[in-house]
Amino acid sequence: MHTQTDLFHYTLGLADDALILGQRLSEWCSNAPFLEEDLALANVALDFIGRARMFYSCAARLEGAGRDEDALAYLRDCREYRNLLIMELPRGDFAYSTARQFLVDAFNLPFLEALCSSTDPELAAIAGKAIKESRYHYRRSRDWVIRLGDGTPESHQRLQGAFNEIWGYTHELFRPGEAEQRLVSAGIAPDRAALRAQWESLVVPVLAEATLSRPADAWSVDGGREGTHTEHLGHLLSELQFMQRAYPGLQW
Repeated sequence: MHTQTDLFHYTLGLADDALILGQRLSEWCSNAPFLEEDLALANVALDFIGRARMFYSCAARLEGAGRDEDALAYLRDCREYRNLLIMELPRGDFAYSTARQFLVDAFNLPFLEALCSSTDPELAAIAGKAIKESRYHYRRSRDWVIRLGDGTPESHQRLQGAFNEIWGYTHELFRPGEAEQRLVSAGIAPDRAALRAQWESLVVPVLAEATLSRPADAWSVDGGREGTHTEHLGHLLSELQFMQRAYPGLQW
């Protein structure tokens, strides 16, 4: 049987996923290849940060410890974050960000669709709002994968290299921990492991259309949900949290 703590940590992990990826995307603001893409990436980043706010607010109510969304986002240390590792990987070049975004977007579609049927009404409502954004995110990142993969020799090479480098991080998307598995049994959380076939159906045909090779499943990493992170998260948090730590009490 699941506990309130299980649900809190689950919701917190979803919030951390959205916040950390949103922060990575925001790093493209003023750095994108051209103005329209600069605006598009900033809007996608805002979608993820808005999603994070909803999950953090839900998590704060579940915790019942007097912390609000700001405290959860800004006043925790690195090992207290529960985001999956793929979210915290560095921005990299445009091909790298495109590859990571496409792989995450392709996961979010079946995941959020399943979460819409959660027996927890608040999680289902958040998913119902987020899925509309995710459909656009997936179409957008898919189009960029095809455009870069089937583009110039350099864009093809960079994108293939990015997929090869990131692929091992995707396996963590489909590994529920023990606490999450209890929520799956209760009908609250989707079964991540069961979503892999749907994810591959969204990813593999696009790679083929983009003249890219599916990377081999030669390695994998995990640990994000348990608070074991790469060195990159600490550097990201030093920027994300600076203003709140320097000027306590700031609000979103």
